[in-house]
Amino acid sequence: MFGFGIPELLIILVIVLVVFGAGRLPEIGGALGKSIRNFKKSSEGKDEIEIKPNSEDSDKKS
Repeated sequence: MFGFGIPELLIILVIVLVVFGAGRLPEIGGALGKSIRNFKKSSEGKDEIEIKPNSEDSDKKS
């Protein structure tokens, strides 16, 4: 997992607790989870791009 072990993750958790405090930790976790969910949802979307010519462009070519 990216070379992180249990000790490294615990150190990161302690630093986050000190910086943000225990009160805001659930709020930050929820926002992080929502961001990850949105990223996964957008990456699983269609890979197709619809290209429709503008009516102005088609008039200029004629």
